[in-house]
Amino acid sequence: MRQAVHHLEIDTRGPGLTEITEEARAFLGRTGLETGLLTLYVPHTSASLLIQENADPDVLGDLLAFYARLAPWSARDYAHDTEGPDDMPAHIRASLTQTSLGVPVLGGALALGRWQGIYLFEHRAAPHRRTVLLHAIGQ
Repeated sequence: MRQAVHHLEIDTRGPGLTEITEEARAFLGRTGLETGLLTLYVPHTSASLLIQENADPDVLGDLLAFYARLAPWSARDYAHDTEGPDDMPAHIRASLTQTSLGVPVLGGALALGRWQGIYLFEHRAAPHRRTVLLHAIGQ
């Protein structure tokens, strides 16, 4: 059994989804693993990870619009505003998504579906530098 770890740094532009599928594939390719598991983890409380469709950009736009309705930016709706009016909505959005993903590795490739991509989901209003930890294990 072998393991490999990588820290991926992503600069976001504010709220939105940044696809990181190719970065994950490139890391996996460098590991030489044929079978195993790639775990992705984001150590932030106002960002998350998603596996989502990457064929039609309307899907991403609709997701952003849904989360904007679900957790609006209005500071008057929340008691927690220590880090700004966008912080509590970001925490709510992150709590409804995931901070880690596990993707099987089969035949040296990520076992993603045909239209699936891996996304970093930024929930804050301003740009941020986010870290995504990648851990591959297998043979």
